[in-house]
Amino acid sequence: MAFSLAATGSAIFLLPLLLWVFRVLYSVWWKPKRLEKLLKDQGIVGPRYKLLYGNLKENAALNREAQSKPMGFSHNIIPRVSPLLHRTVEKYGNMSLMWIGTQPRVIILDPEIIKDVLSNKFGHFEKPSLNPLTKLLATGLSDYEGEKWAKHRRILNPAFHLEQIKGMVPAFYTSCMEMISRWDDMMNAGEGSCEVDVWADFQNLTGDVISRTAFGSNYHEGRPIFKLQSEQADLALKAFLSPYFPGLQYLPTKDNRRRREIHKLVTALLKAIVEKKEKAMKLDPEISSQNDLLGLLLESNLKESQQGGGSKVMTLEDVIEECKLFYFAGQETTSILLTWTMVVLSMHPEWQNRAREEVLKLFGKNKPDSDGLAHLKIMTMILYEVLRLYPPVAILVRSTYKEMKLGGITFPPGVELALPTLSLHNDKELWGEDAEEFNPQRFAGGVSKAAKHHTAFFPFGWGPRICIGQNFALTEAKMALSMILQQFSWFELSPSYAHAPVTVFTLRTQHGAQIILHKL
Repeated sequence: MAFSLAATGSAIFLLPLLLWVFRVLYSVWWKPKRLEKLLKDQGIVGPRYKLLYGNLKENAALNREAQSKPMGFSHNIIPRVSPLLHRTVEKYGNMSLMWIGTQPRVIILDPEIIKDVLSNKFGHFEKPSLNPLTKLLATGLSDYEGEKWAKHRRILNPAFHLEQIKGMVPAFYTSCMEMISRWDDMMNAGEGSCEVDVWADFQNLTGDVISRTAFGSNYHEGRPIFKLQSEQADLALKAFLSPYFPGLQYLPTKDNRRRREIHKLVTALLKAIVEKKEKAMKLDPEISSQNDLLGLLLESNLKESQQGGGSKVMTLEDVIEECKLFYFAGQETTSILLTWTMVVLSMHPEWQNRAREEVLKLFGKNKPDSDGLAHLKIMTMILYEVLRLYPPVAILVRSTYKEMKLGGITFPPGVELALPTLSLHNDKELWGEDAEEFNPQRFAGGVSKAAKHHTAFFPFGWGPRICIGQNFALTEAKMALSMILQQFSWFELSPSYAHAPVTVFTLRTQHGAQIILHKL
């Protein structure tokens, strides 16, 4: 009897362990090898799958090599930014396979197939599930699917209408003026010129803009959130570049403890901001119409909830996640666009001069307004061309959750589809022989006529999931550039600048962006 009880106890203890071992073996070996064979049988090949790591070690080695030294002043940045993808395509073709840990990722460079995927024509392509170790950075609208995504998009849309963005232009101006005033102070201390790292300053600028337009606070009050989110992004990248297996997020490692600690701190800070806003809106309902994103979101959520029977569509936790996304995406996208635009216009002074002439003709020394910003044709062409050569996100990824036939290929569930924005933006068959050169003139007839295929240009995504904040980002960028062109006679790259684009979730400068500004 005692032996029977002991055996039963051992079995009860061993069963969960055996199930866990089975799950791990299934995840790291059987499933990847099965998917590899299914794809290979259809002609999709690439570097072979390696246990647990896939091609992560090779990717890390290629990235280290690429980032060990800056490149020349060229706009052909693909080999440096995405070396493994570049090498895979060169060796295996425009539809080839690479491995992100245990996850198969099929590279697709056919714009027609990309259009079908991004338009969600068949309704079966989703954003990949977030690694639990990276999920703490931000979820929100960009990561939801199905009905939840549709509801959140519907609630958020009113906050990003062009009319609402027009009302935020004064806040853009105030933040830009503070940055330019700091530059003027540096200029006065010098001899008519000064050197600034515009990457750092634009991060502060766009952070201040988000604080003003989203929360009605200034950047200094929001700084703890920005600092914490930046650290969380570094930890998320570290997790992304490492193999993941089930349960890893529960291990009490130093990084895991810090991830959870940051998550709690950011959540608490944002919860206080949201609750303060809700309280203010109850005391004065008119406060929601004062052109800040959080107020507009809460007002829209209330209306949607009333139409749906009373219960809130977005919970407090949902609102906090959207706020985290405001902070991260809203700051990052525009600061990157502004940085690369300053770098590129320093490389191409003829276009810098044309943009300055347009701004001075339209505004003179007067304060730029929303109507004038909308009529900046040359600047719009320049911004589009910068987005073509330096898109904020170099690659979009979708995944199949059921078997799908696309472009003559049957994709089993559990396969990621990589849509390389940067590669499509540099395709000579789509853009012409000068695809790797800076030529804003190609956008003179608008985006639809710039390339041979209308899905060749998608810096903000494409289809129903196109970035909700693109007009916000472009308007903010136009304001900042207009004021810089008004205030300074010209700007150039500093001798200390090293052209070194690198992907850290987004396409950044590895060593900053040192620019010399010259006073009018």
